[in-house]
Amino acid sequence: MLAITVQTEDGQRHCRIPAAELAALVRRIGTSGDTFLVVERIPDLPGTYIQVLHRAGEGYTLEHRDGAPDRHFQAGLAGPESVIAAITGWARLNEDWDAGIAWQLLDLAPSVPVPALDLADGELDLLTARVREVIAGGYATRAELAELAEEYLVSQDHRPVSPAQATLLADRMWMERVEEQARWEGETDPERISRAFTALEAAGITARENFTCCRNCGHAEIAAEAAPGARGFVYFHSECTDAAVSGHGLVLLYGGFDGSAEAATVIGREVVAAVAATGLPVEWDGSPERAITVTPLNWRRRLVG
Repeated sequence: MLAITVQTEDGQRHCRIPAAELAALVRRIGTSGDTFLVVERIPDLPGTYIQVLHRAGEGYTLEHRDGAPDRHFQAGLAGPESVIAAITGWARLNEDWDAGIAWQLLDLAPSVPVPALDLADGELDLLTARVREVIAGGYATRAELAELAEEYLVSQDHRPVSPAQATLLADRMWMERVEEQARWEGETDPERISRAFTALEAAGITARENFTCCRNCGHAEIAAEAAPGARGFVYFHSECTDAAVSGHGLVLLYGGFDGSAEAATVIGREVVAAVAATGLPVEWDGSPERAITVTPLNWRRRLVG
């Protein structure tokens, strides 16, 4: 798998895809509504990406940015195969990925200085604490974090954080976490949860991480996620994620799609077995009316972007 995310014009995101799938996405673009791809690394790094634009009957415009606006380059390529080779090499961090491409430096406007935050007493602490909590959860993108930072302190007409200030704050805190997670070794507890959920999905149980905001919304919306033939579900919502970040363990909600206690009990047993198989401790009394709790666990989820 390539450690990248690929976003298409319609907003779909493809995460950690094989080189063959990347190639298929490049060859596909060209029709109306499907003319470009934006490719970012995992974890996403501010101002670092490669993108391609192609319209039917025209060549391919490839661009890459390496941090600041004065490191933004563009090149024209005739066909998809050279684009595929360049993006794949970039994704693999090959030193010669851009060899033979006639790059031109784009004359972009320089970055505008961002004024320092001017917040009331305690507001900065509240804001950074919430952004840090969401970063630690590990599911938000950089764009979502910037939106959170901009909106978190809004009250009626009081908007103390501008979009540029929000982006600067979110990116700074994001990079602090990127540097921290670079020191982690081996499989983390959230990655074990993901491994268990992948196994459950393959066994016909719809499994979703950080799904919706609460139990009511999760139970109302999980059926729409189910693949044909799915027998039941398991998920945890964003409040569960926040609790796990705070060291309170992870609550898993589950059930059968037929709504019966018998089906819920069967699904519960399978969930417990799948989680336990990853080496994580699980607590459940066997009652379909009680949630499953994974505790203790160390919530260190690696950022994506």
